[in-house]
Amino acid sequence: MDTIVSFLKYEEIPVYEPGEVEYERSVAVANLLYRYSRPTCVVQPLRSSDVQIIVKQAKDLKIPITIKNGGHSYAGFSTTDYGILLDLVKMNKVSLDMRARTITLQGGAQWGHAYKTLVSGRHDGYIINGGRCPTVGVSGFILGGGLGPFTRSLGMGCDSLKEVTIVTADGREVTVKDSGNPKSNEDRLFWALCGAGGGNFGVVVKLKMSVQELRDPDVVAGRYTWHPDPSEMGDFMATMKDFYTTEWDNYLTMDTSWLCDLQQIKSELAVRFIIYYDGGKEPFDNLIDRGIQNKELAKQLKRRSMPEKSTRFLHETLVSQWSEEITKTFPTNRTYTIYTSFVFKNNKKTIDSATTIIRDEMKAFRDLFPGEQALLQVTWIHSGGVASKKKREATAFRWRDCVYHTYIMLQWEEKWLELNMRGFLQSFKEKLRPLSMMKRAAFINFPDPALPKGTHERAYYGNNRQELQRIKQIWDKDNFFNWSQGVRLPPQKGPAQAPGAGAGGTELAVRSLMAADEDEVIGEETRVDEQAWTDTIAGKHWQTGIPRKNEFEGGILGLTDLGF
Repeated sequence: MDTIVSFLKYEEIPVYEPGEVEYERSVAVANLLYRYSRPTCVVQPLRSSDVQIIVKQAKDLKIPITIKNGGHSYAGFSTTDYGILLDLVKMNKVSLDMRARTITLQGGAQWGHAYKTLVSGRHDGYIINGGRCPTVGVSGFILGGGLGPFTRSLGMGCDSLKEVTIVTADGREVTVKDSGNPKSNEDRLFWALCGAGGGNFGVVVKLKMSVQELRDPDVVAGRYTWHPDPSEMGDFMATMKDFYTTEWDNYLTMDTSWLCDLQQIKSELAVRFIIYYDGGKEPFDNLIDRGIQNKELAKQLKRRSMPEKSTRFLHETLVSQWSEEITKTFPTNRTYTIYTSFVFKNNKKTIDSATTIIRDEMKAFRDLFPGEQALLQVTWIHSGGVASKKKREATAFRWRDCVYHTYIMLQWEEKWLELNMRGFLQSFKEKLRPLSMMKRAAFINFPDPALPKGTHERAYYGNNRQELQRIKQIWDKDNFFNWSQGVRLPPQKGPAQAPGAGAGGTELAVRSLMAADEDEVIGEETRVDEQAWTDTIAGKHWQTGIPRKNEFEGGILGLTDLGF
């Protein structure tokens, strides 16, 4: 490692070692499970040519690279305990072209950087189809498919992607787009990057996306937390089941989070509603009145929603709506956190079962951990709509025809609880997993690191995994970009094609056949002993050395760089 550190310093590429301020700032994490994650060095390239040099040298020396853009990986995949942490934080330039209705972003930009260009230009009525949290990295979000506030009316985030510039495993800079030639390896790589691109095929250094027009300069946005009285739980459950099975207007998105905070004892649980509507207040109110039979809930959702210019929505409302989630990501707010995710359709049978299970598990959580400082959260990200209109094989993101991407988050403050928290999560997800699409589907941007080895590709990509493996063979035949839940190489049956060569008709036909087939239902393979993971992450990372005291300062003040 000393060789590559010296080489990068000679090339004047910013590289930092343990103890240096920029190193400590980069490796700081909020999730205490990864508190001892200490890469050998942190490299912060300034330009694409720096990334090319880093990749070439690291591959020659067989030094692994972990890519970081924002550091929001729920499963710790943007941290490492060995090798290079390639932090793209300094590559955050954004260029907005309203004449062409496009925006070009460097690979390290966050959504706040992108939204600030619309806000500064007062471009009301226009939107970049990005993330809910302004501190989330653009490239990680898009490469995982991208679920945003307007996914239901505009499609997945990756559906607005026009072209991608990526540094591949051989150190080349390649720009790919959908040119209409699905036989070309470049078009196939672009397809793969739309939903399965994170850390699998190279380092994305630039993206170009379309700027899309809303149907109204105003956006209705709101937030309300419902704390049902214990005597109202029957009505509460009936209301939530109706809510999830309702076919809402595509211009309306309503995310919900079920919350069981053990420090809050006035009610059994709470549900937080977060609302986005592309339209005016009167039609929004009408939709709520038609769709929600509980008069008090309808009243509160209307009362706690307001119309505002889309630029103001981007500037302050997103931060206010997701304030808890944003602050949890800052290293100054440190807790132990584990996650898993599911992909649900909204048929009555699935929703009845899922909501009943969630309520029962929240009751069990209170019984098992009385008085502890802990939180059980189940968040339903509202999707479907326009995103579901394309076929499953249209992009690498397979589960676009679902209606809710749902994740469980368990959060606690004392390390002694990890074994029991993991045991609780295992029991919980084994009850919900059969209800997920194909009895196994999960969302790569809400990853579950405890998925059994060899099953993650089925969970994240379904039948699209076969084509992804073939594309991996073409663009990274030596598997340099290799991580625990990455796209794997296919079984070797013949020589790999050189990048840029045309794909044969037979292989294309196989792709179409495999992608179009209905995904096989396999549920049992996703079982895992969650408790076996107890202290394995921190225990392993501890072996690489005791970290210095981390003086990183950020917290909510870190948002000022993004204009909030």
